[in-house]
Parts: sequence; structure tokens; C-alpha cells
Amino acid sequence: MSKNPHILDTPIEFLKGVGPLRAAVLQKELDVFRYRDLLELYPFRYIDKTQFYKISELQADLADVQIVGKIIRIKEEGVARKKRIKATFQDDTNTMDLVWFKGVSWVKKSLTVGEEIVVFGKPTLYNSTFSIAHPEIESLESHKKSLSTAMQGVYPSTEKLGLKSLHSKGISKLISGLLEQVIPFIPETLSVVIRDEYKLISKREAILNVHFPKSENLLAHAHRRLKFEEFFFLQLAMLKLKQHKKETNLSFPFSRVGTYFNTFYNEQLPFELTDAQKRVLKEIRLDVATGKQMNRLVQGDVGSGKTIVALMAMLIAKDNNFQACLMAPTEILASQHYQGLNKMVKAIGMNMALLTGSTKAPRRREIHAALESGELDILVGTHALLEDKVKYQNLGLAVIDEQHRFGVSQRSKMWKKNSRPPHILVMTATPIPRTLAMAVYGDLDISLIDELPPGRKPITTFHKTDKNRLSMFHFLKNEIQQGRQVYIVYPLIEDSKTLDYKDLMDGYESISRYFPKPQFQVSVVHGRMKAEDKEAEMARFVKGETHIMVATTVIEVGVNVPNASVMVIESAERFGLSQLHQLRGRVGRGAEKSYCILMSGHKLSVDAKTRLKTMVQTQNGFEIADVDLKLRGPGDIMGTRQSGLLNLKLADITKDSKILSYARQIAIELLEQDPELGSDENRPIYKEYMRAHHTKMKWSTIS
Repeated sequence: MSKNPHILDTPIEFLKGVGPLRAAVLQKELDVFRYRDLLELYPFRYIDKTQFYKISELQADLADVQIVGKIIRIKEEGVARKKRIKATFQDDTNTMDLVWFKGVSWVKKSLTVGEEIVVFGKPTLYNSTFSIAHPEIESLESHKKSLSTAMQGVYPSTEKLGLKSLHSKGISKLISGLLEQVIPFIPETLSVVIRDEYKLISKREAILNVHFPKSENLLAHAHRRLKFEEFFFLQLAMLKLKQHKKETNLSFPFSRVGTYFNTFYNEQLPFELTDAQKRVLKEIRLDVATGKQMNRLVQGDVGSGKTIVALMAMLIAKDNNFQACLMAPTEILASQHYQGLNKMVKAIGMNMALLTGSTKAPRRREIHAALESGELDILVGTHALLEDKVKYQNLGLAVIDEQHRFGVSQRSKMWKKNSRPPHILVMTATPIPRTLAMAVYGDLDISLIDELPPGRKPITTFHKTDKNRLSMFHFLKNEIQQGRQVYIVYPLIEDSKTLDYKDLMDGYESISRYFPKPQFQVSVVHGRMKAEDKEAEMARFVKGETHIMVATTVIEVGVNVPNASVMVIESAERFGLSQLHQLRGRVGRGAEKSYCILMSGHKLSVDAKTRLKTMVQTQNGFEIADVDLKLRGPGDIMGTRQSGLLNLKLADITKDSKILSYARQIAIELLEQDPELGSDENRPIYKEYMRAHHTKMKWSTIS
């Protein structure tokens, strides 16, 4: 047996039974490069081998069964390619057939008459006799010695792996051989204190019992230990990153709140701030005053007033002689921010500009010059803000809206726009469940704007089908005649041959027939239009020149038309919950009662029914986000599947939220007591943290 303490880092090709060819397939198909990776390839389900049947107890509807007995007769039938082996198998209650159609010559050599064996497979009833085709067979003696005497793990496999005999059973055999070799060298990664407090089994016991559990109880203990560990080290890494940022990322201290902030607050603020907005603003002020870089995420539901809070943070930057910028993911949203904020900023004597991919070269040069000279106080824009040509005189605060739409490398460019990194304020109107926020944004400080401004009326939501279309149109006509405006949103621009959904152009034609000119004016906006045409159509709707806006999801975020009172979402079953919630948030911004009508077909999947029912029942963004998380999983919601941040092998943040909360709390307490993990007690944690930190988690790139 090897005495190498680094045996788990041995390349997988050196494991007995692997070699270069199998190693190449394991690497490509399952990301298994080292012994450690194979140990962490956990079964995704288990076959219960705790129960044994008698032949007399068999029934036709049973799944796989396990029987102890002897082969009393072996017979070869058929000719050439149609040959098969039939063995008569007997226990103390009856007889049955075991049949093989493939590998006949090999099977014939491997069978022994009279030896006690364990047979495993699915029984089939034919002509009053049970048979099992291609059963698994093992001698009773070796079965008793085997690791897998209770529950057999089923491992992920692919066609390419199968061609190399690396199906589930083949992988299980490799893991069994590996465990015999390395089990003494699996290091403990948690302290005795944590294991005792949370009643966790050892790492070795957990690895052994996750692959070859002796009972369901031991499997549950193994899962609990390994899930806790995954969450614990994820949280530890994020908290250490947060700690590191606070200690080393010096930014610029905003020591005073001065004329610009106070003038705006006292003379220009369009409405009274809610208590939630005041609380978040106070948290921001405390952050930026320290001289350490602020990294704060502000969550707030649609219409909760995040943008005003962001503007007031930018005014604090100006009061301290710094510039600020606001970066949005789309031109429409950037333009909306600019139009909404520029009037307020001008009124207190500040300069703001808009920079997007559509900004013409002469205007772009003007902006660059004004920014570099310090004449420009706030720059609003899209990814264009990150270009090397965009140079600030003194950038002190960067506000990033809907940040999960920007890549990590894009966001990190913002850090280099000054001699010290600017303060970072991230905003999202996509409600993030608490567990997901802990897992994905554990390195950020999180603020929550959890109340809507006074006067915002609840939006009544209906779910209707095509048979209600005429009554829906009649309702829209009535709203328009009362002076309101309407959105009608479609999921597709053109007809799809594979999807039976309403598309925008067909919809536009039928709407135009029901709402004829000149009495009714209809705008059309979609993603394939030129930017200037899109802006012109939007502008007409904003000014009230058109009654109906027929659009794709380009109006999901950023469009603010207080007079719009109805949002109709066609083929609503095609949209995710987050999108439906964002779209609904486009109405309910004025004084009038507002409505959201979800139109769908009759045939709906279970998930679609759940989404639409959730929308009708609640307007709470966080309740909606919780349902969305259960339906879609964290990777799809946050794009984390692409970023690799939630590379969890066993833990599930939806199902295991209690373990996540506990793991985070323990990680917080641990770092408070031992920030450098330097004590003898925490040495196992420090070693695992350093190994994982340097081999898997590129935490330094997260902003």
C-alpha cells in the first residue's frame, strides 16, 4: 500500500484498471483527472440490496430483485447469431430461468452448476414461469465480503464511457479498488469541535458510505456530512474574500455629505423616501466613509426605488469631488435611467451624459473629453463604459444595474478606472432568495429595499386562455377609452414552425384590426429594430401618442410609463417566473388601478401551471423567486452554471437550505474566533481551504 500523503492527487490513468485510453474518456466525459475526482463522483441514486426474495414471492410488477440459490442446469439453445444460454436456477421454494442472449461463450464459461450464488435483475413472467434476462451474478461468498452488500450506487455514464466498459457497474468497480488503496489517506477536513457540534461522521466514513452504504441511515449521515462540507468551504471562501477585500481594498473615503446631496434631498426629491430606502442609504453612507472599498448589493422589488437611492449615493461622491457612473445591461435601460435622472441632476447644477454603443463618434469624443477634464459628473451607459478610451478624472463610485447580466471579467474592468478601485454598488430588481444570495453573493454586503413607495397600488393579475380573447380586447378598449395605455408582450418575433405560440407580427395584425386607426394608435417594438426606430416608437408611447405598445421582452426592464395600466403577456407559459414578474412591474406606476393578464393555451405543463398560478396569487418578488428557485434550480436563475461558482457535487441550495444556513453561521463564528485559521484545532480546515482555494475556486476574480 502506498505511503504517499499526496496519493489523492495521483493522475487517474495510474489507477489499476484505467490506463491512458480509459483516463482520456473519464477526463472528457466526467471531468475525472485525479484519484480525488473519482472519489467525489458520487452516485445519483441507489439500488436497495438489503432485501432478498424467494422465487415463490416473485410478482410480475416488481423492479430489480435479489435471490440466493444454485444453478442446477445449463443449456445452450439456437444456432449461430441466435444462440442463447438458458440456466435453470433453484432456491428452496421453486425454480426459474436465467437467460443470456449476448456474450454466450463468455457466459457459458463463467457459470458453475451447484455453486451458491446471488442473482440480481428484473423478473419477467412468461407462460407461468419467471425469468431474468442478463442478470448480475456473484458468488455468495464474495457477495458477503463485498463493499456493496446493502445499497448499490448508480453512477453517471455516457455512451462513450459505456464503450470502454465504464458503465455504472464499471465505475463502481474502479471506486471500490481505489478505496481499498486510499481509505487510510483520506484526510479529515473539519475540526473535532465542528464535527461534535453538528454530529458529523468522519470524512473517511462519509466517503465510504456515500459509495457503498451499509444502510439507509449511514447513507443519510454520509450525505449530511458531505453536503455540510461543500457549503462550509464555499461560505468560508466567500467570507475570507470579503474579509480580504475589507482589509486590502482601499478606496476613497467619502467623509462628508454636502451641498449637492442636501439640496437634492430638501428641494428636488420627487417623493418621501420609505424607511427601507433610508435604511439602505444609511448603510451606503457608513460604507463609503470608511476608506475601504464598498461592495454592496441592493435588492429591491420592481418599483421599490433603488435608482433614487443609487443617485443619492452618486451625489455623496460628487460632494467629495468624485465622479460616478451607472452601467446598465441594455441601451433601453441605460437610456431610461439617463432620462429619469438627468432632469433631477441638472436642477442642482450637475452634468450627466449617456454613452452607449449607438452614441455617434462626435458626441462620443465630447463625452470622453468632458469626463477626463472633470466637467462631467455622472456617466450613464452600457458596456461602452468599460472601453479603454473611457477615462475618468476621478471615478469614486460605480453603480451596476442588473449585475448578473455582466460577466466577471467585464465588471473587474471597472476597478481599473482609478488609482484605487471605486466603491461598487450593485442593484438588482430580480429578487434573490435568501439561500441563493448566501451562496452566490456571500462575499458582498447585502441591503434590502423591502417596501414599495406609498401610493403604489397592487396589480390585479388574471390567467386567461384563447377563448377569452374577445372579452380581453373589450377590456383593453374600455381602459384606453378612459385615457389609459396598454402593453401587449409576445415571446417571438416571427412564426416558429416548431412552437405553436402567438408571434408578434401576427398579433400586431389582429390587434390593428380590433383597434383600427385613426381612433387607436399602435406602436411596435422588438429586438431586431434599429436602435433609433426603437427609441422613436418608445418615445411615442411614453408621450401618450400611441395607445398600445406591442412588444417583445425588450420592455422587460427600464420602461416607465405611469399612464400604462394593463400588461397583457401572450403565451405566458413560455416565460420564466422572473420575466413574468419583471414584465408585470411595468404597470402599476401611476395613480390608476392596474392589471396584468396572462394569456396561454389550454395544454400546460405542470411547471407552467405552477408559474401562472404563482403570478395570480402573489406580487411578492421574494415568494416568486423561491418558487422559481424550486422549479429551475440556482444555475439557471443566476447564470451560475456558466460561471462555475456553484459547482456543488452533492448539496442542493433549494433542498438543503438549513444545512447552508448552519454552515454559513459556523463559518462566520469560526472566522470571528480565528480569522487566519491558525490554531491547531483548525489546522485540518486551513489545509483543505488552501487546497480548494488554489485548485478550484478563483474567488479573487469575483466582484
